[in-house]
Amino acid sequence: MARVLIENITKKFDDVVAVKNINMEIKDQEFVVLVGPSGCGKTTTLRMVAGLEEITEGKIYIGETLINDVPPKDRNIAMVFQNYALYPHMKVYDNMAFGLKLRGMQKKQINDRVREAAEILGLADLLSRYPKQLSGGQRQRVALGRAIVRRPAVFLMDEPLSNLDAKLRVQMRAELQRIHKTLNATVIYVTHDQVEAMTLGQRVAVILNGELQQLASPLTVYEKPTNRFVAGFIGSPPMNFVAGLIMRKDDDYLFQTASFAIKVPADLAPFLADYVGKEINFGIRPEDIWDVISSDWIKERVSFESTVDFREIIGAETYVYVHVGKVALTSRVNGLCDAAPGSKFNIVINLRKIHFFDPITQKAVI
Repeated sequence: MARVLIENITKKFDDVVAVKNINMEIKDQEFVVLVGPSGCGKTTTLRMVAGLEEITEGKIYIGETLINDVPPKDRNIAMVFQNYALYPHMKVYDNMAFGLKLRGMQKKQINDRVREAAEILGLADLLSRYPKQLSGGQRQRVALGRAIVRRPAVFLMDEPLSNLDAKLRVQMRAELQRIHKTLNATVIYVTHDQVEAMTLGQRVAVILNGELQQLASPLTVYEKPTNRFVAGFIGSPPMNFVAGLIMRKDDDYLFQTASFAIKVPADLAPFLADYVGKEINFGIRPEDIWDVISSDWIKERVSFESTVDFREIIGAETYVYVHVGKVALTSRVNGLCDAAPGSKFNIVINLRKIHFFDPITQKAVI
């Protein structure tokens, strides 16, 4: 396997800039997920690594080799697409072996590789079946097997689970994690599903409008988003955002809205010194807004009375949509919490989990 180094790559389609000056390094044996909304440039970036799109500017290396002008077939990569792209007239064995046959590999070596991949993927008993005789998850594993037998330096995966139902996607995420651990593979994986990105990636690259917003571990992207877009895109339900002012009263800093005020913890106050008397955007995740009964453990907190607009009972947890004055908030609370629509509901905000964003640059202040 090998690292992938992407240096200042840009892709233009006529006057449209699809990818703008992206830099990132995918380490040897690392699983990196490119995530973002539709049309953000993540698939275009992947296709430039694969050689399916020409690079307008910049350089891409696999290992120590500059691959800008290397044909796709010579890049030592294997790509898994959204559609399985299996040959319907070929059995599973032949689908997995076909690429190796084209390369003139010896029959015994082909057989060894196919059967080894089939064992890894749990396909050993399905090698004599045709694709139409397989489930969606089994077909996706065959597509993965076709990539695995090539033993490439890098695996490129373009939304490979998007055609599966919700239950199968969960199962296949676990399968992909197991396969990555077994193969010690370098993987670049594209998805628009932030849950997929957070559960699969050792690091997550969040992309918007062709620009890299943040590249970090899932926990870092979640807890310390670099800007408002990342904060709102990662997490479900999304982060609550409230516009207000930073006010100073003696040595205390307050976040003030027309509906409520929050005293900022003393150790965070210095980050807000330049915003006194100015507008700022406050952020708090739904899971950091608690019901009173479940919040005894929170040491630094503020509580408000709210009115419940509606709720979504998920089972182990409940999403409660409330308003405090004119401010609407979403809270994710214990599933046993009774918060009937129209009722008064006391919420508790964990002050150690608050975020602030500059309203102009959108960058994180805290």
